[in-house]
Amino acid sequence: MGPDSRARPGRAMRGKLLPLAGLYLVQGLPYGLQSGLLPILLRARGLSLTRVGLAKVLYAPWLFKLVWAPLVDRRGTPRAWLVLSTAALGLVCGLLATLAPTSQATMPTPTLGLLLLLNLAAAVQDVALDALAVQLLEPAELGPGNTVQVVAYKVGAALAGGGLLTLLPILSWPLLFLLLATTYWLATALAWAAPALCQLPTPQLTEPPGPKKPLHLLQDLLAVPGTLWTAGFVATYKLGEQGASSLFPLLLLDLGTPAPELGLWNGVGAVGSSIIGSALAGALLAKHWQPLPLLKLVLKFRLGGLVCQTLLLFHLDAADSGPSPGPTAMLRGAALLSLCLQHFLGGLVTTATFTVMMRCSQLAPRALQATHYSLLATLELLGKLLLGALSGALADGLGLRLCFCLLLTLSALPLLDLGLAPSMLAGAAGRHGQ
Repeated sequence: MGPDSRARPGRAMRGKLLPLAGLYLVQGLPYGLQSGLLPILLRARGLSLTRVGLAKVLYAPWLFKLVWAPLVDRRGTPRAWLVLSTAALGLVCGLLATLAPTSQATMPTPTLGLLLLLNLAAAVQDVALDALAVQLLEPAELGPGNTVQVVAYKVGAALAGGGLLTLLPILSWPLLFLLLATTYWLATALAWAAPALCQLPTPQLTEPPGPKKPLHLLQDLLAVPGTLWTAGFVATYKLGEQGASSLFPLLLLDLGTPAPELGLWNGVGAVGSSIIGSALAGALLAKHWQPLPLLKLVLKFRLGGLVCQTLLLFHLDAADSGPSPGPTAMLRGAALLSLCLQHFLGGLVTTATFTVMMRCSQLAPRALQATHYSLLATLELLGKLLLGALSGALADGLGLRLCFCLLLTLSALPLLDLGLAPSMLAGAAGRHGQ
């Protein structure tokens, strides 16, 4: 076999991975925009922690992906849905550019409505892009494809959450959203014109078009071995971590950390650390580490890191009110570094958890595996959003110290859950159904 014939498969895979990388990158922009950039913008405008936290309710469309995922499967093609949803994202960002924020400490209703539409279009794009990737990638390409997915998504989140925040002194609100709109329209052209995506055949339905009744479908999903435990674990494993990570940057902002500096650490630095953690977890699992023992080890480190971060916050709060600014500067630097450490550990935890989720879904009948995994992914997202949305209200209502004690308790619970894991999930993740 000549060198050209050996190189052709590599070129073909790159032809698939490059457009997927670009599309997954822009898929991460809405998450970074609303998890990194928007909370700091709202807090800087004077909104209470409760209102900043409740802004995460705008993520609600992501919780209903199971409602329109069958529509994406049965009407048109994933590529068509991808083009339409990405173009819609560009349109919404263009409209947001016309709604510059006022000096009032409230979010205008039109802006709230457009942000809700932004999440709706992004959730549809997520379903369409994942479905397209499943059709596009060969079995040997799934490893590189999933690596591209995770890294590109997190880079997009970092660019929107931290990169744009550092540009706020240069870019106005209208220019910021015009930049995002232009990015989405370029991604729309990529989804429409990329040769690898154009070659996908129109899928043929092999089952009757009538869907199962929701109750019967849910019964089939819950009957899969290990589902009840996995669903409970993924819905709760990030409660404490997500609450702390939502509050900590805002409290650092209150204690005098400049917004551009905070955006750099909490956006670019934190996401970069998360990518490294995810890559390390993948390498350890490839070296035959079992997911559940790895989770138990990393969750212990995560809990210890959260304890240290909480103590740093309490000391920083006390030092900030004292006469000497020196310790405050040192503690603030340590606190910013702790953001990266916690996101590094969070990346490890998330990758190991997703491996357990996939292992559980592989125990389902082949015809249910995609829906089963979507159910677990929706519960995982719901668990992350719950404390992210309520953490501000908890801090305002309970006080800072009691709130963080509660978050630490929630972070310890997953360690107890692991002791109840069913035996069929203890083995290494197998291959997808053949």
